[in-house]
Amino acid sequence: MIAHSTSDSSEAYIALGANLGDREQTLLEALTLLDVHPHISILRCSALYETDPVGYVDQPAFLNMAIAVTTQLTPEQLLTELLDVENRLGRVRDIRWGPRTVDLDLLWVAGETRETEVLQLPHPRMGERAFVLVPLSDVVMKNEPSGLYDFVHASLSVLDGKDGIQLWKTCNWPIESGHSGS
Repeated sequence: MIAHSTSDSSEAYIALGANLGDREQTLLEALTLLDVHPHISILRCSALYETDPVGYVDQPAFLNMAIAVTTQLTPEQLLTELLDVENRLGRVRDIRWGPRTVDLDLLWVAGETRETEVLQLPHPRMGERAFVLVPLSDVVMKNEPSGLYDFVHASLSVLDGKDGIQLWKTCNWPIESGHSGS
């Protein structure tokens, strides 16, 4: 595990998904809520992909994306912020892998490992999920030092089920500033 002082910034990777309501708008609201946090800055945003549900399949298709952020928060603090954003956007946890307004998964933080009741890093199932890996491959830079780039591309090369994910549209982030809000 890599230790960071509170003034150090770490690069973290987050998967986002939504399949209820206005999926795109909800994902953009999640980005906004994260980016206004004083210790989280969005660096890169993947395209949005429409994906078939996994696990519990009797539900609408998802929009999925991934972002790279820089943060001064510990992984546990960042997870707390992600859960807060989910709650603020109406996330209800009724059915495991069921329909949701929004889902934010902390995937990777600067190569750190965690194994606690509330947080596992790297995310334990990210290498098995095309709906995570394909968007993640959009935002992980080739020169990323922790090994995530190699992990993502090696996992994608052997993964089945990539046909259930389709490019939906590019992400327009950051939203242009200077609009009047009307």
